Amino acid sequence: MEKNEKMAAAGSAAADEVETPVKNGNADVKKKEGWKLKDILMVAIVGVLFSFVYLGMDYLGLFLTTALTPSGWGAIGYEPIFGVWYMAAAFAVYVIQKPGVGIVAELIASVLEVLMGNWFGPMVILSGLVQGFSIELGFMVFRYKKYDLKSLLLGATFAALIGYAWNTVRSQYYLLAPNIIITMIVIRWISALIFSGFITKLLADGLAKAGVLNAYALGQTNRQDMDEEVEIGRADR
Repeated sequence: MEKNEKMAAAGSAAADEVETPVKNGNADVKKKEGWKLKDILMVAIVGVLFSFVYLGMDYLGLFLTTALTPSGWGAIGYEPIFGVWYMAAAFAVYVIQKPGVGIVAELIASVLEVLMGNWFGPMVILSGLVQGFSIELGFMVFRYKKYDLKSLLLGATFAALIGYAWNTVRSQYYLLAPNIIITMIVIRWISALIFSGFITKLLADGLAKAGVLNAYALGQTNRQDMDEEVEIGRADR
């Protein structure tokens, strides 16, 4: 009797660890509310890696700004690469698929970027919070139940528009000529779609197919897709 009770208790504990299915684009994946240790580690890794990328983009943006200044278009120097600064949040949310991971990943990246010598100062940290929240809006719209290219592109759009509004207040973009303002918004939006949308998806999907992300929701989705392809192949035989 005591043995049966222990087995029942063990089964109940295991059941508590089972993650509930959530729709992820074209496949059902398992997801459990709340962060696990592996989620914290992934968020930290993403934040650290992208902090170096972000700092590198600072120098590239400075170069582009310097090159464009003589023509009167120096204000758009950072816009072609602005989408890169949204990638930490986009990658984290798309891979881990839990609320808040994008904001924290972006915050870590921005804090480290400042500590490593970003010349824009601590204000970058607040920008990181704005960018992370904006990206998450693309998934929040679907109540964190849809993780696909559409969600990434929607988040990229929010990030570009909200981010530009924040920069307008912070850097007084409203003083610029209307043609420059429109050009900046369009270029930033395209950059966001390319980098935090398409490139982020390609990068994450590639890592998932390589088996690097098997412990995360995206990797589980990839495994399910592969299993389904195998089953279809067997059925065709």
